[in-house]
Amino acid sequence: MSPSRRSVLAGLGAAAFSLPARAQSLEPGRVSVSISARPIASFEPGNATKTRFGQLTFRGGLQLSGSHPRFGGFSGLWRSPDGERIVAITDNGFWLTARVARKLGKLAGLEEAELAPILGASGKPLHRSRYFDTESLAIQGGTAFIGVERTHDILRFDFARHGVEARAQLVPVLPAAKRLPSNRGFEALGVLPAGHPLAGALIAISERSGREDEPTTGFILGGRQPGTLQVVRRDGYDITDLAFLPGGDMLLLERWYKPLRGVGMRIRRIAGGAIRPGAKLDGPILIEADLGQEIDNMEGMAVHQESGRTIITLISDDNFSTFLQRTVLLEFELVP
Repeated sequence: MSPSRRSVLAGLGAAAFSLPARAQSLEPGRVSVSISARPIASFEPGNATKTRFGQLTFRGGLQLSGSHPRFGGFSGLWRSPDGERIVAITDNGFWLTARVARKLGKLAGLEEAELAPILGASGKPLHRSRYFDTESLAIQGGTAFIGVERTHDILRFDFARHGVEARAQLVPVLPAAKRLPSNRGFEALGVLPAGHPLAGALIAISERSGREDEPTTGFILGGRQPGTLQVVRRDGYDITDLAFLPGGDMLLLERWYKPLRGVGMRIRRIAGGAIRPGAKLDGPILIEADLGQEIDNMEGMAVHQESGRTIITLISDDNFSTFLQRTVLLEFELVP
Protein backbone atom coordinates (compact mmCIF):
# COMPACT_ATOMS: atom_id res chain seq x y z
CA MET A 1 0.00 0.00 0.00
CA SER A 2 1.28 3.49 -0.85
CA PRO A 3 0.18 6.42 1.32
CA SER A 4 -0.18 9.89 -0.17
CA ARG A 5 1.42 12.93 1.46
CA ARG A 6 3.46 16.05 0.75
CA SER A 7 7.24 15.63 0.45
CA VAL A 8 9.94 18.18 1.15
CA LEU A 9 11.66 19.41 -2.03
CA ALA A 10 14.48 21.27 -0.33
CA GLY A 11 18.22 20.81 -0.38
CA LEU A 12 18.72 19.63 -3.95
CA GLY A 13 20.88 22.57 -4.96
CA ALA A 14 22.05 21.70 -8.47
CA ALA A 15 19.96 22.47 -11.54
CA ALA A 16 18.13 19.63 -13.22
CA PHE A 17 19.48 18.17 -16.44
CA SER A 18 17.91 15.90 -19.03
CA LEU A 19 19.32 12.71 -20.50
CA PRO A 20 18.39 12.34 -24.19
CA ALA A 21 16.31 9.34 -25.18
CA ARG A 22 14.11 8.46 -28.15
CA ALA A 23 10.52 9.47 -27.61
CA GLN A 24 8.98 7.27 -30.28
CA SER A 25 7.23 3.98 -29.63
CA LEU A 26 9.56 1.02 -30.11
CA GLU A 27 6.76 -1.49 -30.60
CA PRO A 28 3.17 -1.83 -29.39
CA GLY A 29 3.03 -1.24 -25.64
CA ARG A 30 6.75 -0.55 -25.28
CA VAL A 31 8.12 3.00 -25.27
CA SER A 32 11.40 4.81 -24.82
CA VAL A 33 11.38 7.41 -22.03
CA SER A 34 13.44 10.54 -21.53
CA ILE A 35 14.36 10.87 -17.84
CA SER A 36 15.39 14.11 -16.17
CA ALA A 37 17.67 13.64 -13.17
CA ARG A 38 18.38 16.24 -10.51
CA PRO A 39 21.36 15.39 -8.28
CA ILE A 40 20.92 14.94 -4.54
CA ALA A 41 24.39 15.82 -3.32
CA SER A 42 23.66 15.65 0.41
CA PHE A 43 21.37 13.18 2.17
CA GLU A 44 20.81 15.70 4.97
CA PRO A 45 20.00 19.13 3.51
CA GLY A 46 22.33 21.86 4.72
CA ASN A 47 24.89 19.36 6.03
CA ALA A 48 26.94 18.46 2.96
CA THR A 49 29.93 17.23 4.97
CA LYS A 50 27.94 14.49 6.68
CA THR A 51 27.98 11.21 4.75
CA ARG A 52 27.71 8.60 7.52
CA PHE A 53 24.17 7.71 8.60
CA GLY A 54 23.99 4.78 11.00
CA GLN A 55 25.80 1.88 9.39
CA LEU A 56 25.55 3.30 5.87
CA THR A 57 27.57 5.87 3.92
CA PHE A 58 25.64 8.06 1.50
CA ARG A 59 27.13 7.95 -2.02
CA GLY A 60 24.66 10.13 -3.90
CA GLY A 61 21.15 10.28 -5.23
CA LEU A 62 18.82 11.61 -7.89
CA GLN A 63 15.36 13.11 -8.10
CA LEU A 64 13.83 11.64 -11.26
CA SER A 65 11.04 12.64 -13.59
CA GLY A 66 10.02 11.00 -16.85
CA SER A 67 8.53 12.14 -20.14
CA HIS A 68 5.79 9.48 -20.13
CA PRO A 69 2.64 9.53 -17.96
CA ARG A 70 3.30 5.92 -16.91
CA PHE A 71 6.62 6.93 -15.30
CA GLY A 72 6.46 6.76 -11.48
CA GLY A 73 4.91 4.63 -8.77
CA PHE A 74 8.01 2.43 -8.41
CA SER A 75 7.54 -0.30 -5.85
CA GLY A 76 10.23 -2.87 -6.67
CA LEU A 77 13.87 -2.58 -7.76
CA TRP A 78 16.66 -4.80 -9.09
CA ARG A 79 20.21 -3.80 -9.99
CA SER A 80 22.55 -5.94 -12.08
CA PRO A 81 25.60 -7.52 -10.38
CA ASP A 82 27.90 -4.97 -12.05
CA GLY A 83 25.59 -2.11 -11.06
CA GLU A 84 25.24 -0.94 -14.67
CA ARG A 85 21.55 -1.64 -15.23
CA ILE A 86 18.33 -1.43 -13.24
CA VAL A 87 14.92 -3.00 -13.56
CA ALA A 88 12.02 -1.51 -11.62
CA ILE A 89 8.30 -2.19 -11.56
CA THR A 90 5.49 0.27 -11.07
CA ASP A 91 2.62 -0.50 -8.75
CA ASN A 92 0.21 -0.54 -11.68
CA GLY A 93 1.87 -3.19 -13.82
CA PHE A 94 4.76 -1.76 -15.86
CA TRP A 95 8.46 -2.54 -16.24
CA LEU A 96 11.13 0.16 -16.29
CA THR A 97 14.53 -0.85 -17.66
CA ALA A 98 17.48 1.54 -17.87
CA ARG A 99 21.26 1.90 -17.84
CA VAL A 100 22.80 3.72 -14.87
CA ALA A 101 24.88 6.74 -15.86
CA ARG A 102 27.66 7.92 -13.55
CA LYS A 103 29.84 11.04 -13.41
CA LEU A 104 32.92 11.27 -11.20
CA GLY A 105 31.78 8.13 -9.41
CA LYS A 106 28.33 9.52 -8.55
CA LEU A 107 24.89 8.66 -9.87
CA ALA A 108 24.22 10.99 -12.80
CA GLY A 109 21.03 9.67 -14.42
CA LEU A 110 19.25 6.84 -16.18
CA GLU A 111 19.84 6.32 -19.90
CA GLU A 112 18.34 4.03 -22.54
CA ALA A 113 15.19 3.94 -20.42
CA GLU A 114 12.13 2.02 -21.58
CA LEU A 115 8.67 1.36 -20.13
CA ALA A 116 6.73 -1.76 -21.04
CA PRO A 117 3.56 -3.39 -19.72
CA ILE A 118 4.04 -6.52 -17.62
CA LEU A 119 2.33 -9.33 -19.49
CA GLY A 120 0.06 -12.03 -18.13
CA ALA A 121 0.05 -15.65 -19.25
CA SER A 122 -2.15 -14.87 -22.27
CA GLY A 123 -0.12 -11.84 -23.31
CA LYS A 124 -2.72 -9.45 -21.90
CA PRO A 125 -1.14 -6.63 -19.84
CA LEU A 126 -1.46 -7.10 -16.09
CA HIS A 127 -2.81 -3.59 -15.66
CA ARG A 128 -5.96 -4.76 -17.47
CA SER A 129 -6.35 -7.81 -15.24
CA ARG A 130 -6.89 -8.74 -11.60
CA TYR A 131 -3.11 -8.86 -11.15
CA PHE A 132 -2.67 -5.09 -11.64
CA ASP A 133 -1.28 -4.30 -8.16
CA THR A 134 2.39 -5.26 -8.61
CA GLU A 135 4.33 -4.37 -5.47
CA SER A 136 7.55 -6.41 -5.20
CA LEU A 137 10.30 -7.67 -7.48
CA ALA A 138 13.18 -10.15 -7.29
CA ILE A 139 15.39 -11.34 -10.15
CA GLN A 140 17.69 -14.31 -9.62
CA GLY A 141 19.41 -16.51 -12.18
CA GLY A 142 17.55 -14.93 -15.08
CA THR A 143 14.11 -15.50 -13.52
CA ALA A 144 12.02 -12.56 -12.35
CA PHE A 145 9.43 -12.89 -9.59
CA ILE A 146 6.74 -10.29 -8.92
CA GLY A 147 4.46 -10.11 -5.90
CA VAL A 148 0.86 -9.04 -6.48
CA GLU A 149 -0.56 -7.40 -3.39
CA ARG A 150 -4.35 -7.51 -3.58
CA THR A 151 -4.65 -11.06 -4.92
CA HIS A 152 -1.68 -12.36 -2.85
CA ASP A 153 -0.11 -14.07 -5.83
CA ILE A 154 3.46 -14.42 -7.05
CA LEU A 155 4.23 -14.43 -10.76
CA ARG A 156 7.32 -15.90 -12.42
CA PHE A 157 8.89 -14.63 -15.69
CA ASP A 158 11.66 -16.03 -17.91
CA PHE A 159 13.44 -12.70 -17.97
CA ALA A 160 16.77 -13.97 -19.28
CA ARG A 161 15.13 -15.31 -22.44
CA HIS A 162 12.33 -12.84 -23.12
CA GLY A 163 13.05 -9.71 -21.08
CA VAL A 164 10.02 -7.42 -20.71
CA GLU A 165 8.14 -9.56 -23.24
CA ALA A 166 8.13 -12.54 -20.85
CA ARG A 167 4.70 -13.81 -19.83
CA ALA A 168 3.63 -14.55 -16.29
CA GLN A 169 3.37 -18.00 -14.73
CA LEU A 170 1.72 -18.44 -11.35
CA VAL A 171 3.91 -19.62 -8.48
CA PRO A 172 2.09 -21.82 -5.93
CA VAL A 173 1.66 -20.09 -2.56
CA LEU A 174 0.61 -21.46 0.81
CA PRO A 175 -3.13 -21.28 1.62
CA ALA A 176 -2.44 -18.90 4.52
CA ALA A 177 -1.19 -16.30 2.04
CA LYS A 178 -4.67 -15.93 0.60
CA ARG A 179 -5.93 -14.80 3.99
CA LEU A 180 -3.72 -11.71 4.15
CA PRO A 181 -5.47 -8.30 4.32
CA SER A 182 -6.50 -7.16 0.84
CA ASN A 183 -4.13 -4.19 0.62
CA ARG A 184 -1.35 -5.47 2.90
CA GLY A 185 0.11 -8.29 0.85
CA PHE A 186 3.48 -9.21 -0.67
CA GLU A 187 5.41 -5.94 -0.41
CA ALA A 188 8.78 -7.69 -0.01
CA LEU A 189 10.13 -10.53 -2.10
CA GLY A 190 13.54 -12.20 -2.43
CA VAL A 191 15.33 -15.45 -3.28
CA LEU A 192 17.51 -17.03 -0.60
CA PRO A 193 21.08 -17.03 -1.96
CA ALA A 194 23.49 -19.90 -2.55
CA GLY A 195 25.07 -21.18 0.65
CA HIS A 196 21.92 -20.77 2.73
CA PRO A 197 20.34 -24.06 3.93
CA LEU A 198 17.15 -23.06 2.09
CA ALA A 199 18.91 -21.64 -0.99
CA GLY A 200 16.61 -21.02 -3.93
CA ALA A 201 13.43 -20.68 -1.88
CA LEU A 202 11.37 -17.52 -2.19
CA ILE A 203 10.85 -15.30 0.85
CA ALA A 204 7.66 -13.21 0.64
CA ILE A 205 6.71 -10.85 3.48
CA SER A 206 3.44 -9.05 4.02
CA GLU A 207 3.47 -5.29 4.50
CA ARG A 208 1.37 -5.68 7.65
CA SER A 209 -0.73 -8.76 8.28
CA GLY A 210 -2.07 -7.80 11.74
CA ARG A 211 -2.76 -4.86 13.99
CA GLU A 212 -0.42 -1.95 14.72
CA ASP A 213 2.99 -3.19 15.90
CA GLU A 214 1.98 -6.87 15.78
CA PRO A 215 4.41 -9.11 13.90
CA THR A 216 3.73 -9.47 10.20
CA THR A 217 3.61 -12.79 8.38
CA GLY A 218 6.25 -14.04 5.96
CA PHE A 219 6.32 -17.12 3.76
CA ILE A 220 9.03 -19.52 2.61
CA LEU A 221 7.89 -20.78 -0.78
CA GLY A 222 9.45 -23.72 -2.59
CA GLY A 223 12.70 -25.36 -1.62
CA ARG A 224 13.20 -28.04 1.03
CA GLN A 225 11.25 -26.45 3.91
CA PRO A 226 8.28 -24.33 2.86
CA GLY A 227 6.40 -22.70 5.69
CA THR A 228 5.57 -19.47 7.47
CA LEU A 229 7.52 -17.15 9.73
CA GLN A 230 6.98 -13.84 11.49
CA VAL A 231 8.78 -10.51 11.30
CA VAL A 232 8.73 -8.30 14.39
CA ARG A 233 7.25 -4.83 13.77
CA ARG A 234 7.49 -1.80 16.04
CA ASP A 235 7.27 2.01 16.01
CA GLY A 236 4.57 1.94 13.33
CA TYR A 237 6.87 0.73 10.55
CA ASP A 238 5.50 -1.39 7.70
CA ILE A 239 7.59 -3.69 5.49
CA THR A 240 8.17 -2.38 1.95
CA ASP A 241 11.01 -4.51 0.50
CA LEU A 242 13.85 -6.91 1.21
CA ALA A 243 17.21 -7.81 -0.32
CA PHE A 244 19.89 -10.35 0.54
CA LEU A 245 23.55 -9.71 1.28
CA PRO A 246 26.13 -12.09 -0.26
CA GLY A 247 26.61 -13.92 3.06
CA GLY A 248 22.89 -14.67 3.35
CA ASP A 249 21.79 -11.94 5.79
CA MET A 250 18.54 -10.21 4.83
CA LEU A 251 17.99 -6.45 4.71
CA LEU A 252 14.44 -5.23 5.40
CA LEU A 253 13.30 -1.84 4.10
CA GLU A 254 10.55 -0.32 6.25
CA ARG A 255 8.39 2.81 6.18
CA TRP A 256 5.97 4.68 8.40
CA TYR A 257 3.53 7.44 7.46
CA LYS A 258 1.63 9.77 9.73
CA PRO A 259 -0.50 12.65 8.38
CA LEU A 260 0.91 15.30 10.72
CA ARG A 261 4.52 14.04 10.77
CA GLY A 262 5.21 12.93 7.21
CA VAL A 263 7.14 9.80 6.35
CA GLY A 264 10.00 7.77 7.82
CA MET A 265 12.32 5.03 6.58
CA ARG A 266 14.64 2.50 8.11
CA ILE A 267 16.61 -0.61 7.17
CA ARG A 268 17.08 -3.59 9.49
CA ARG A 269 19.56 -6.45 9.11
CA ILE A 270 18.29 -9.97 9.79
CA ALA A 271 20.73 -12.83 10.36
CA GLY A 272 20.45 -15.29 7.49
CA GLY A 273 20.80 -18.26 9.84
CA ALA A 274 17.59 -17.23 11.61
CA ILE A 275 15.46 -17.62 8.49
CA ARG A 276 13.54 -20.88 8.78
CA PRO A 277 9.93 -22.03 9.20
CA GLY A 278 8.42 -20.90 12.48
CA ALA A 279 11.03 -18.21 13.15
CA LYS A 280 10.29 -14.77 14.58
CA LEU A 281 12.76 -12.44 12.85
CA ASP A 282 14.27 -9.25 14.22
CA GLY A 283 17.59 -7.50 13.92
CA PRO A 284 19.59 -4.30 14.37
CA ILE A 285 18.73 -1.05 12.61
CA LEU A 286 21.29 0.04 10.01
CA ILE A 287 19.76 3.42 9.19
CA GLU A 288 16.73 5.45 10.21
CA ALA A 289 15.60 8.64 8.47
CA ASP A 290 12.63 11.00 8.13
CA LEU A 291 11.85 14.20 6.25
CA GLY A 292 14.93 15.78 7.81
CA GLN A 293 16.76 13.73 5.18
CA GLU A 294 16.23 13.31 1.44
CA ILE A 295 13.68 10.51 1.49
CA ASP A 296 10.18 9.98 0.21
CA ASN A 297 7.92 6.92 0.17
CA MET A 298 10.80 4.42 -0.06
CA GLU A 299 9.50 1.12 -1.45
CA GLY A 300 12.21 -0.57 -3.54
CA MET A 301 15.67 -1.84 -2.56
CA ALA A 302 18.49 -3.61 -4.40
CA VAL A 303 21.96 -4.82 -3.35
CA HIS A 304 25.03 -5.38 -5.51
CA GLN A 305 28.80 -5.61 -5.04
CA GLU A 306 31.31 -3.08 -6.31
CA SER A 307 35.02 -3.87 -5.86
CA GLY A 308 34.25 -5.81 -2.70
CA ARG A 309 31.95 -3.13 -1.29
CA THR A 310 28.25 -3.68 -0.65
CA ILE A 311 26.09 -1.08 -2.39
CA ILE A 312 22.44 -0.54 -1.41
CA THR A 313 20.13 1.26 -3.85
CA LEU A 314 16.68 2.57 -2.88
CA ILE A 315 13.81 3.96 -4.96
CA SER A 316 10.61 5.70 -3.90
CA ASP A 317 7.00 5.40 -5.02
CA ASP A 318 5.53 8.83 -5.82
CA ASN A 319 2.03 7.41 -6.34
CA PHE A 320 2.03 9.25 -9.69
CA SER A 321 1.64 12.50 -7.77
CA THR A 322 4.58 14.63 -8.93
CA PHE A 323 3.26 17.69 -7.07
CA LEU A 324 2.94 16.02 -3.67
CA GLN A 325 5.69 13.38 -3.91
CA ARG A 326 8.96 12.57 -5.63
CA THR A 327 10.72 9.70 -7.31
CA VAL A 328 14.12 9.55 -5.64
CA LEU A 329 16.92 7.07 -6.30
CA LEU A 330 19.44 6.82 -3.45
CA GLU A 331 22.74 4.96 -3.22
CA PHE A 332 24.53 3.92 -0.01
CA GLU A 333 27.51 1.79 0.92
CA LEU A 334 27.25 -0.63 3.82
CA VAL A 335 29.98 0.13 6.36
CA PRO A 336 32.02 -3.05 6.98
